Amino acid sequence: MSRLDELIKELCPDGVEYKTLDELGIFYGGLSGKKREDFGNGNANFITYMNVFSNISLDISEVEEVKVGANEKQNIVCYGDILFTGSSETLNECGMSSVLTAKTDEKFYLNSFCFGFRFKNKQLLFPPFSKYLFRSKKLREQIIKTANGVTRFNVSKKKMGLVKIPLPPFPIQEEIVRILDNFTELTAELTAELTAELTAELTARQKQYEYYRDKLLAFGDEVKWMTLGEVARYSKSRIGAIDLDKDTYVGVDNLLPDKKGKTVSSYVPVKGNLTKFEMGDILIGNIRPYLKKIWLASNTGGASGDVLIVSLNDKALILPKYLYFVLSSDNFFYYNVQNSRGGKMPRGDKKKIMKYKIPVPPLTEQERIVSILDRFDALCNDLTKGLPAEIEARQKQYEYYRDRLLTFKEKSV
Repeated sequence: MSRLDELIKELCPDGVEYKTLDELGIFYGGLSGKKREDFGNGNANFITYMNVFSNISLDISEVEEVKVGANEKQNIVCYGDILFTGSSETLNECGMSSVLTAKTDEKFYLNSFCFGFRFKNKQLLFPPFSKYLFRSKKLREQIIKTANGVTRFNVSKKKMGLVKIPLPPFPIQEEIVRILDNFTELTAELTAELTAELTAELTARQKQYEYYRDKLLAFGDEVKWMTLGEVARYSKSRIGAIDLDKDTYVGVDNLLPDKKGKTVSSYVPVKGNLTKFEMGDILIGNIRPYLKKIWLASNTGGASGDVLIVSLNDKALILPKYLYFVLSSDNFFYYNVQNSRGGKMPRGDKKKIMKYKIPVPPLTEQERIVSILDRFDALCNDLTKGLPAEIEARQKQYEYYRDRLLTFKEKSV
């Protein structure tokens, strides 16, 4: 019998108590009343959205600055508080949690796109235990159900208050944390070793690919140059519903390099004001353009409003795959970033995007370039897909083990 089994048998043989968040504490909001000029060079630190999204335990070394006046009433994040992302472009990524597990005298504020939860009795949950609990499968399933929306999903704090959590005795929480911390450390070490060699080779291949791509696309006056708006248009065609048997719903996060148009959300809005796209269209993430989200559509479907859909005017003039490679270049993304608008959540300027200059060589030259870059692209993809299967297996093993440890029999009242 393990130490954990012994503790459960001794301290809670009949199960553990479950309570809703509304019964256990209060929710609070992030920064309010702030202007763009208040950020970037301030007198206080705030926790960013990505810090909450990416870390189960807040990284207090990765914070940003904000101006906060002495008389301002702003919520301060405290030790043990659980922070949640308030919205996302995909349902599965709503309400991602992070916990302040470091004891510090430094004041931290919370960005306005997140909200916090504070226990009335801070002795109920060990903060390092909370960081695992709120990312567990059963808790995530409850949290996801609190969100609603079509092209962007927002968490309902009212529904969040109904989320039920287990309250095992403190010694059990500490033992689970010890087990999961050790397991996490071992998994991280193995992953680092297995990916180090692949990363080095992939980086070299990627640099080689980018060198040849830029060289192949480096034209001068010997070819015709046209604006993107002269060779293509951005789609305004709306679609109220999509046929999931043959169509794909694409949110902006589906355009990340590792997803490329895959439907990653378990929720697909079949009704809504979506933008229609066809096979051969180029889909560009129009929000946070620095993330370089782009996909050459291999099928039809509907996209969210944060996706810019570029459709060719004349495929006899320019090949879809050639244009995709041109728009995948760093030159285009630098141009897009420089012409984006907005501070916290910058967006590409559609009018400026359509003025981007495109080299248009003869079709035979376009075909040659596409053929060469396709081969390089395939090599890079093979390496990316070649991440050792053991890494994925270890991650699944960890998640399975974590969820088992965090599943408790509910004590009958």
